[in-house]
Amino acid sequence: MVWNGWEHLPLEIANPDSPTGVRTVEAIAPLIVSASRSTDIPALFGDWFMARLNAGYVKWKSPFGGSPVYVSYAKTRLFVFWSKNPAPFLPHLDTLDRAGYGYYFLYTLNDYDAEGLEPRIPPVDERIRTFIRLSKRIGKGRVVWRFDPLILSDQITVSDLLEKVRSVGDQIAPSTRRLVFSFVDIRKYRKVERNLVSQGFSGVREFTDRERAEFCTGLAALNTRWGLEISACGENGDLSPYGISKGQCISYSLITEEFFKDAALMGFLRPGGQQALAGSADSPIPARYLKDPGQRNACSCIVSKDIGQYSTCMHLCAYCYANSSTAGVIANYQRYRENAGRGIFPDTITG
Repeated sequence: MVWNGWEHLPLEIANPDSPTGVRTVEAIAPLIVSASRSTDIPALFGDWFMARLNAGYVKWKSPFGGSPVYVSYAKTRLFVFWSKNPAPFLPHLDTLDRAGYGYYFLYTLNDYDAEGLEPRIPPVDERIRTFIRLSKRIGKGRVVWRFDPLILSDQITVSDLLEKVRSVGDQIAPSTRRLVFSFVDIRKYRKVERNLVSQGFSGVREFTDRERAEFCTGLAALNTRWGLEISACGENGDLSPYGISKGQCISYSLITEEFFKDAALMGFLRPGGQQALAGSADSPIPARYLKDPGQRNACSCIVSKDIGQYSTCMHLCAYCYANSSTAGVIANYQRYRENAGRGIFPDTITG
């Protein structure tokens, strides 16, 4: 079976130049929406997200050019939120619940406070409290801990990373079921290295095989007391000897466990009631036709539609691959805040 893409629907949007005041465009209607790999919507653009949800659609612009894509929420059943600070978004959860949407959070909770790698997010202790609060609100199965990325430099060793992970994990392990981590990928994202070096982080490098083994051995030891399901995001190597599976952030297993009562989602994930996966029981990956074609080959995420925009995240993390320039990010965010202050929420984040 081959996945043929999301359903297409006609969508009426405002058009002041038309005699009727509207025009009709074609929109895709995804069941699963990612919000977002490209920017922190819960922390920075929650009001925009809710306004566009009320409007029924967004317009997505590819960072690589091409025509914009209209995304209708007419069929949407599940939102997957990616965030480093979801606290500002928590007041909106009641609205999502009343509307009947499913959702879960991929909560990136690193500890790079001492190094200043994440300069515009709250201190780690505050983010830990938010993690625990969110877990109590929506259930620990719907809050996934991400430690992403793991960075080595002249200032940060494997032992340092393990201590950082231990410190956070000992506090939040009872509030989640899953940990996803990633090793920094410099060869693919050269600007990550340039950004880090420009901010004073010398000797930034990818992990050697020995360093990978050292980290995974230490992580496996920590997990003897945590009991989490651990996976590695975008990793080609086999880490199963350490009890680590291939990463799947937009996860077949999580969705089928947490949202099994949603008939539309289950019909999409299990057509004809089939439950067979193209993987082993201890390392679930989706049937091949559900793999997200827009992600790397090593990514096991099932298909979704991301609605974020590059060069909009004001966290300004030193390792970010999604921001082209600090000046561009600041300009985009200032424009967003000016619009939001007037109650204007355009169909794209950047307006």
